[in-house]
Amino acid sequence: MRLGIISDTHGWLRPEVLEVFSQVDLILHAGDVGEPDLLTELETLAPVRAVWGNTDSFAVRRRVPEIIEEEIEGFRFLVLHGHQFGRDPTPESINQAYPTAEVIVFGHTHRPLLTVVDQVVTVMNPGGAGHRRFEFPASVGIMELEPGIPPRARLVPLTALDVP
Repeated sequence: MRLGIISDTHGWLRPEVLEVFSQVDLILHAGDVGEPDLLTELETLAPVRAVWGNTDSFAVRRRVPEIIEEEIEGFRFLVLHGHQFGRDPTPESINQAYPTAEVIVFGHTHRPLLTVVDQVVTVMNPGGAGHRRFEFPASVGIMELEPGIPPRARLVPLTALDVP
């Protein structure tokens, strides 16, 4: 199974996302969606599981939960925005609060991140996919899941200007 992982769109779906996610089976959105219509647009590509972030409207909050804990292809996933852990959440702090998660997806910082915590927990922050903020490139993530094999993932910059 191929996952498209996105966060912090803040109401803008870059055209590059449509191309990068053209072959995904499921999209995970880690919050700060912007408007609910953005989720509807993503749903034209694949089913979407999303959470709300600290800047999301009540319209988004009525449509999606704050946290998702769900098994996907045999892996225990946790998807949350990250604001629950303050201004600068870390993979370690989230893993400590949710020790049974095998894959953690979060946003909030706009800082692309792909790492392993405690030798077995895959953690991804796809970065901000909306308008570029701070010094971080606009990016998304792709994750491949296959039972019995650790998740394989990569971060994907969205525009040539954002390539480091």
